[in-house]
Amino acid sequence: MRFGMGYASWTGGPGPSGRGRHGGGPRGRVLGGDELKLVLLALIAEAPRHGYDLIRAVEGRTGGAYAPSPGVVYPTLTLLTDMGLIEEQASEGARKLFAATEAGTAQLAQDAEQVSDLFARLTALGEHRARTDAGPIHRARANLRAALHHRLAGPDVDTDTLHAIAAILDEAAQKVERL
Repeated sequence: MRFGMGYASWTGGPGPSGRGRHGGGPRGRVLGGDELKLVLLALIAEAPRHGYDLIRAVEGRTGGAYAPSPGVVYPTLTLLTDMGLIEEQASEGARKLFAATEAGTAQLAQDAEQVSDLFARLTALGEHRARTDAGPIHRARANLRAALHHRLAGPDVDTDTLHAIAAILDEAAQKVERL
């Protein structure tokens, strides 16, 4: 068990981005495996939780931008249990409810700054998604595509019509660039 070694040892240390060895971002994973362990442990320490609840909690903190898959979460819960950082609690129904152990609480206290950084990263991911939610843009682009398809499929399309459509599209592009 790697308990008690501190975050840098536990995770393999920060990568070039300073964000853990996987770095996150569009080309990397949002959370490396060891980072996910720490996030799940912190969420479980807040209140006993089951796997599905943990997935939703992470998704909520990112504004829906990221939700770890069950295929990653459940093996991580097994690993945290094997490490003695969490334990299964009595619960109603088939879902396993997990709570942090004293060892898990101690690990979180030791890694408090890194836990804070990870949650800040998840929050920033959610804020970024909120700022860049392109739903209205996707809708407008689909409307444009449909209008173009409908107009260009007609029998009365001539060179003047094509030039007029191109001029409208060029003007729209210039207006978007000036925003």
